[in-house]
Amino acid sequence: MRIGELAKRTGVSERSLRYYEEQGLLVAARTPGGQRDYPELAVDRVIHIQELFAAGLNSKKIFEILPCMRDTDGGANERATPELVDELRSERDRIDRTIADLLRSREVLDDVITRAGERFAVK
Repeated sequence: MRIGELAKRTGVSERSLRYYEEQGLLVAARTPGGQRDYPELAVDRVIHIQELFAAGLNSKKIFEILPCMRDTDGGANERATPELVDELRSERDRIDRTIADLLRSREVLDDVITRAGERFAVK
């Protein structure tokens, strides 16, 4: 598929897809005319990349992780090292701490909303 179709199917800009390719995260064949031609598996790959970026990982770490992930072909290239697994656990712990902080912040905000709402309640 061409880059425009991949962008449309994944909701990711063509510019981002080119960046992923520059970083070695995504591979495209070239047509005789020089246009990018992505395989069907690229859709799942881009979704994985987006998920990992959303988790706060950088492109270098994503490059290390992607070969360990399953794509729709059902296979996973088992290149994970014990060091990578430890780093991923650390990332997960960081995310857990962030979630806990956000939950505490929401509780504080809920309390403020409740108290403010009581002040403006019709009596």
